Amino acid sequence: MSFSKNILFALLLSVLASPARAETVIKFATIAPEGTSWMRVMKEFADEAAQKTAGRVKFRIYAGGVQGDERDVLRKIRLGQLHAGGFTGMGIGSAAAKLRVLDAPFLFKSPAEVDYITQNFDAEFREYLAEGGYELLGWADVGSVLLFTNTPVRAPQDLHNVKMWIWEGDPIAEAAFKPMKIAAVPLSITDVLTSLQTGLVNGVYGNSMAVVAMQWFARVKYMFSLPIANASGAVLVSKKMFDTLSPQDRKTLLELGRKYFTEKLTKQSRADNIAAVSTLKKEKITVTEPAPEAVAQFEEMGAQARQSLAGRLYPADLLARVEKSLADYRKAQEKAKKQ
Repeated sequence: MSFSKNILFALLLSVLASPARAETVIKFATIAPEGTSWMRVMKEFADEAAQKTAGRVKFRIYAGGVQGDERDVLRKIRLGQLHAGGFTGMGIGSAAAKLRVLDAPFLFKSPAEVDYITQNFDAEFREYLAEGGYELLGWADVGSVLLFTNTPVRAPQDLHNVKMWIWEGDPIAEAAFKPMKIAAVPLSITDVLTSLQTGLVNGVYGNSMAVVAMQWFARVKYMFSLPIANASGAVLVSKKMFDTLSPQDRKTLLELGRKYFTEKLTKQSRADNIAAVSTLKKEKITVTEPAPEAVAQFEEMGAQARQSLAGRLYPADLLARVEKSLADYRKAQEKAKKQ
């Protein structure tokens, strides 16, 4: 055998002897139903992730809460039964409690403010998630949280007789509704529709798109137009799983997460919420506006609720820095308008 043939033969043997990098299947779960923008964008992300990693990283998706609510998904991630999930603030807060500051009542006044804070605090927020064992693939803003009831709401006192669902174990909802003197009924999110049907609750909260997707709208009559909070959203993956990937594949997932979640899904969710309001009106949901003096009353209650959680859910210093950053942003925006 010639020298050149010996070299080729040796190279062939080395290739055959080298094991191909194993395919990694990341099991992803969410409460978002099939057919929603969440799921469409997630599948686009998963398809491109598989393509860009040459099939080394694939996602197996479980939609519609088939793996349980967000706390169930996080528990299964800790056990290694799942590896990733799409979460609202409830799940994000279970992964890193400090991030519940993003869901604090009456903190934000516009989507632009939400983007400003998540961008400017991104590195810090990622550190909090890493401490809990999670990697942030991308933010996915859920949108304005509105109240849906069977009696009209225009002021805080109109809520006194409402049997309001609150997400079981959610300190943000408990703190937000306490000063409003609402009769809160803690339930898992998967029990809400049945509870509306039986009359156990006659009020819910959520973004307009979720209320349509979850079919809650069929059991309520009114929507209060003043957002009580902004619901954060994010796609998280187990850091333990993430760290098994090659540096290049990790970089790819982070880039695609920014493209599909932070940018595309957030933009689409906001558009869907606007469209969902039109759908709700067509379904004969009456939109009520706050009484003139009520906005200030609600905002004061929100400030009280935010402070009541400082030091026990998120650091007081973090809240103060976020509020200061928002105040500075608002001043800059007002100044820009006048120029």
